Amino acid sequence: MINSVGAVAKKHKDFGQLADGYLEKTPLFQFIIVSLMFPLWGTAASLNDILITQFKTVFALNDAATAFVQSAFYGGYFLVAIPASFVIRKASYKVTIMTGLVAYILGAGLFFPASRVATYSMFLVAIFAIAIGLSFLETASDTYSSMMGPKKYANLRLNISQILNPIGSIAGILLGKYLIFGSVGNLSEKMAGMQGAERLAYGEKMLQLTLQPYKYILFVLVVMLLVLAVTKMPSAKPIVHGTQQAKISFRESMAYLAHNYRFKKGIVAQFIYVGMQTAVWSFTIRLALDLNHHITDAAASNFMIYSYVVFFLGKVVATWLFTQIKPTQVLTGYSILGTIALLLATFAPGMIAVYAAVGASFFFGPQWPTIYAHTLDNVTDKRHTETAGAILVMAIVGGAVVPAIQGVVSDAVGSMQLSFIVPAIAFALVSYYFATEIKHDIE
Repeated sequence: MINSVGAVAKKHKDFGQLADGYLEKTPLFQFIIVSLMFPLWGTAASLNDILITQFKTVFALNDAATAFVQSAFYGGYFLVAIPASFVIRKASYKVTIMTGLVAYILGAGLFFPASRVATYSMFLVAIFAIAIGLSFLETASDTYSSMMGPKKYANLRLNISQILNPIGSIAGILLGKYLIFGSVGNLSEKMAGMQGAERLAYGEKMLQLTLQPYKYILFVLVVMLLVLAVTKMPSAKPIVHGTQQAKISFRESMAYLAHNYRFKKGIVAQFIYVGMQTAVWSFTIRLALDLNHHITDAAASNFMIYSYVVFFLGKVVATWLFTQIKPTQVLTGYSILGTIALLLATFAPGMIAVYAAVGASFFFGPQWPTIYAHTLDNVTDKRHTETAGAILVMAIVGGAVVPAIQGVVSDAVGSMQLSFIVPAIAFALVSYYFATEIKHDIE
């Protein structure tokens, strides 16, 4: 029969397809292509940190309102992750990634009309559209990376792919620094004395700058789409009853996952972690500007570059430590030290607080991929992998919630610095998660 196990194995012999969806060995070129998707959402996310500062001044927003940028971004992730999992189930990881790239291209293109309409809501629509594409990309790429090789190295593979993410984040900040902030100086000071038509005209001029980074992003996206389109990719799906398509419904998957306590625990941890990371990065530039009134917007953005550099270093160090120590032990230590760093950001005097916020990013490094892979490991019936991965991506909606809470706290207490207690508490909860998971880690 054409759908026999032997036929499936023969069809996928080049990739060493196993029954549980994992591969006998990692196909290097295909793994590199998937890993190159990871910087793409890092670039978009870090540009949001620039846009928040720009929009606050141009549209005269309070801190809570600026957090809507992240709400639109991560809200898009939340709404589209499950539909993305349906595409994986019905088609393939490759088709889902290509769908994400196309949606990302359309969303980035919306910045061109948004910069001319010049309303906050129109920019939020463009950001939401980009998030739709990124949800497809990340839902597929995170799980795909973990499946592209032997199961015992799934966590390591995902962390290796994630090492490239901060490179995209650094690229986004640099694009924002030089193409959006440019030589404007401190935008809030320049616009402080402007009124009426003068302020409106200058604000519209500044908004025109926001589309500049997306010209370069669009070029990269089109190239990646073409490369992926012509490359043969492995299925990396479980073989069930001799076929590649798992014979199980979405409702059955949800019922299975709803009774998996450690899976649900991982979802909560991911929600809290992403919210904490997003909150810190959303407001680091604002913290620097609040604590040092003599620096420009462009100079303040340097602290985000430093954040992404130490974020990258944190990933590299953790990836090495994983070869020596259990991942949950490494992440417990990282989370505790990160919590201490954020407490310093909340209460330390002067610019020490900013450097503490930057230093906390070192401990962010391995958090997302480790929680993701560790939680996915708890799904022992791999027929539910696509749905489980989508729900894990949905947990990114924490990035829409925690920054909004921090923005409300900042407005309520009148201090951006004191509002950093919100991510500090969140990181403490992540520490608790890893500490309680140590006993379950794979020997």
